Amino acid sequence: MTVFEADSVPGEAPPADAVAPKDSTADAPTSVARLNITIRDFVARWNTVWVEGEITSWNVRAGNVFARLKDTRSDAQISLRIWSSVRARIPDDLGIGDHVVAAVKADYFVKAGDFSFTVSAMKHVGLGDQLERLEKLRMQLRQEGLFDASRKTPLPFLPHVIGLITGERSDAEKDVHRNAELRWPAVRFRTEYAAVQGDRCVPDTLAALAKLDADPDVDVIIIARGGGDPQTLLGFSDERLVRAVAAASTPIVSAIGHENDHPLLDDVSDLRASTPTDAAKRVVPDVGEQRALIAQLRSRATSRLTQRVSHDIVQLDQLRSRPVLRSPDHIIDARAQEVLLLAARGRDIVTRRIDDAGRRTSELRASLRALSPAATLARGYAIAHLDGGVILRDAADAPSGTPLTLTVDRGSVAVRSEGEIAEGA
Repeated sequence: MTVFEADSVPGEAPPADAVAPKDSTADAPTSVARLNITIRDFVARWNTVWVEGEITSWNVRAGNVFARLKDTRSDAQISLRIWSSVRARIPDDLGIGDHVVAAVKADYFVKAGDFSFTVSAMKHVGLGDQLERLEKLRMQLRQEGLFDASRKTPLPFLPHVIGLITGERSDAEKDVHRNAELRWPAVRFRTEYAAVQGDRCVPDTLAALAKLDADPDVDVIIIARGGGDPQTLLGFSDERLVRAVAAASTPIVSAIGHENDHPLLDDVSDLRASTPTDAAKRVVPDVGEQRALIAQLRSRATSRLTQRVSHDIVQLDQLRSRPVLRSPDHIIDARAQEVLLLAARGRDIVTRRIDDAGRRTSELRASLRALSPAATLARGYAIAHLDGGVILRDAADAPSGTPLTLTVDRGSVAVRSEGEIAEGA
């Protein structure tokens, strides 16, 4: 790493007759310059080290920073110098109160006899790194769809049993119970206590969540805490807890009690409440409001039904006042005469058509009889048929000995031909 020795003076060297510090006596003391140069040369051999602490002072002068770093567990402090070239490479949001680690190298300023450390790198640690990891986890979970509104389960209108996960004898527990019972006195709770900060926060909350989610009587679960700083809320952003909440079958309400830096539990839960009191109000309906709403709905229904009945009565009276309903016999009598006339007319038409059809049938029957071969046979004629039923039309087709069938008016006879008879024989 680059080391900046701004206190070094090029070409500076102790006087030739100066006494070395280790050889100094009361009669032959060393000079201040020689002492400071000796200290500087000794310090310059120290390596760069990483040191952790809290920034207690941060002064910017001419682009450079002069700061102080305090130990996190004691009152020990060191002075820091951050030159402008290094400042451009470190986070812009560093300031008093930040928990950081810095790469420092000891530096001794000869002219002023000032001991400090030159910074070559600095970054957030603790909460800063954790918040950065949380943001990355937040982006990952959002890409997986765990924050989508489509997967959130709506809360029941009136839960029979409310599961509550909170600290034992905490103000959050009292707020939830008090406000829920004020709104709906018959509400019932099933409470599981868990540590709401520290190392036990996540495992306790996971165990309580699993127990309440497996209880078929629990209709909704509230995870409540009375607020706190971002460091104490880190447990509610743990990936194990967040994924367990997303996988739960019971609707879950997050009521951590904060407004600014919200944990991931808020994003994945089915409903985020700003405080435990707000959670109680949003989970349990107000019995007074519901009664007022029912009374209002009953009044509206009664008014609407009365209006409808009154309207139908008026319409019925209007219908009954019409002539067709007031005196229906007149219309029936007028229509009855018309029906009789139409029936008589129909009978006449049918009778005429039947007579006409009878005459036409007789005429067709007479014509058919006149044209029928049977009428010719009745006058003494006969029809000769060859084998196969072919009518004999030419005597040449029936030489002597040809079997013939003669059809007369009444029956048929079988004969044989004696051949063609000469004309005039």
